[in-house]
Amino acid sequence: LRSPPMMAVVNHTSLQSASFLLMGIPGLEELHIWLSIPFCLMYIAAVFGNSILFFVIVTEQSLHEPMYLFLAMLAVADLVLSSSTVPKALSVFWSLSKEMSFHACLTQMFFAHVSFIAESTILLAMAFDRYIAICHPLRYAAVFTRSVMAKIGLAAIARGFFVIFPTIFLLRRLPYCGHKLMPHTYCEHMGIARLACADIAVNIWYGFATTLLSPGVDILLIGVSYVLILRAVFRLSSKEAQLKAVRTCSSHACVIAMFYTPAFFSFFTHRFGHNIPIHVHILLANLYMLLPPMLNPIVYTVKNKLIREKVSRIFFKHGQ
Repeated sequence: LRSPPMMAVVNHTSLQSASFLLMGIPGLEELHIWLSIPFCLMYIAAVFGNSILFFVIVTEQSLHEPMYLFLAMLAVADLVLSSSTVPKALSVFWSLSKEMSFHACLTQMFFAHVSFIAESTILLAMAFDRYIAICHPLRYAAVFTRSVMAKIGLAAIARGFFVIFPTIFLLRRLPYCGHKLMPHTYCEHMGIARLACADIAVNIWYGFATTLLSPGVDILLIGVSYVLILRAVFRLSSKEAQLKAVRTCSSHACVIAMFYTPAFFSFFTHRFGHNIPIHVHILLANLYMLLPPMLNPIVYTVKNKLIREKVSRIFFKHGQ
């Protein structure tokens, strides 16, 4: 009669001491060193670009407007998204450290997924910002006040937290039976769940539901906002006004495409593309952790004249 509680203690103890070995990209082990070069360069560019963008927006009083404050939020989300995964991936590629404790794995998964959902929420808010700016310009100042901007930032973090927090308990309840080898460069929800020696149907359905209800709903609402924006733009009488309106949305549209395309492609191939090689899955999973954080500051600096001038002024001052 006392064996079940004793077994629970043993399982709990083994869970606390469990650790995983990240294998990197199975099938491409010989290329790990070469793959680490673009990974490292992209990560350095992401950290440098987003840090500069955030610093310029925070320190320049003229940039304390809703559109630029959204960019500052996006920069922070990008820094957390890339920094939560890429350093460990590089450590695996360089054979410095492949082991991660169970709790470290959950922590990495938590920050990676929360920052992804937070960034998706910010992109949705930016789409609404562009909709109000173009379709209801007279109401813009009243809608996007400092108070509203602060609430949007907090809502993005809270949303990511409450969506991902249950996955910690969903993973902690599973027995892992000594399974340690994880064919990945970082810990993510389904990657951990698949190591369990128990039914993971709840994890699969929860992961599917949260993907459809958070980034899935976001991309749908972003699409609706852009349909309304385009309808308003084509009603403008002046061609010059039409071009100006399109230019204000072009950089945001580029960022949306860069962020969601690899993420959704990775998600659907992970669940339905069983014939796709595992190294393709893992490369795609790394792509949406690296590509948007690297390209976002470049796109906004190139497309936005004011940011471009402020950035160049900083480098010009330091160069003197």
